Amino acid sequence: SNGSYPPTTTPSFYVIIEPQPPIMSKDAKPKEAAASNAKLALLVVGWYAGNTLYNVYNKKATNMIHAHWFVATAQLVVGMIWSIVMWATGLRKMPNLTAGDIAACIPIGLFASLAHSGSVLASAVGAVSFAQIVKACEPVFAAVVGLLIPPADVKPILAYAMLIPIVGGVGLACIKEGKGVDINVQAFLFASMANAAAALKGKLGSSVTKSLKSDSAKNMDAANVYAVMNIISIACSIPFVVVQELPTLGKEWNHAVEVHGLNGLLTNIIVSGFMFYIYNEFAFAFTSHVGAVT
Repeated sequence: SNGSYPPTTTPSFYVIIEPQPPIMSKDAKPKEAAASNAKLALLVVGWYAGNTLYNVYNKKATNMIHAHWFVATAQLVVGMIWSIVMWATGLRKMPNLTAGDIAACIPIGLFASLAHSGSVLASAVGAVSFAQIVKACEPVFAAVVGLLIPPADVKPILAYAMLIPIVGGVGLACIKEGKGVDINVQAFLFASMANAAAALKGKLGSSVTKSLKSDSAKNMDAANVYAVMNIISIACSIPFVVVQELPTLGKEWNHAVEVHGLNGLLTNIIVSGFMFYIYNEFAFAFTSHVGAVT
């Protein structure tokens, strides 16, 4: 006996009859673990496929209209509409949050909006490839933020050593034959802003999201955490549109419609927004299973 079964009040002689596992034939389905691995693989494929399509349509949209803060915000609105449809149709449970819960999510939404807008602006003013190269430095920003903001998140030495090839790779990618170092400074700064904001979002938001997910009454699974964060990001992005682009937004919109047509402009904004939302849902679902480091 292991001391917990059987109870101490029963006789010391007893027989335990354990149910035998079912005998599986050769044609039986794969084990649950294999199905889980297949699910993770599909999430990764969806994540990267969506990201690729997002980059293509985002570049098309930002080439059409010179109002990039507006494009970034409009993309978030597309995601919000998708979330509302999912909740309204009952395909996904609606979050059950208090005012305090929403207030706790505001910093996450703010940094998420800056991370998204920084990426859009970097790709708009420079090549998509260069923006993605600089974005590859995000683990470096995450490591620095983890050390500077309490509680300090100290990683093993080997983890920090792995950052060296990342920085080296980004440096090599900035060197062009016959030209030396060739950096689009504006794109570099916007991409770095996105990296810093993403690192801060991860650092400041991890405890909040864990708390919300742990309470089943709040209906805050990975998909709903991202949906709520996305809606807050819209509210945080609108002031940047007002300050940076509102005076010329009407003129830029009319010019884009005249040159490229309304259908083309709307298609690229809507598709890029939908792809952005979907690939982030896949990413959130994947990291909820395996962790952000993986």
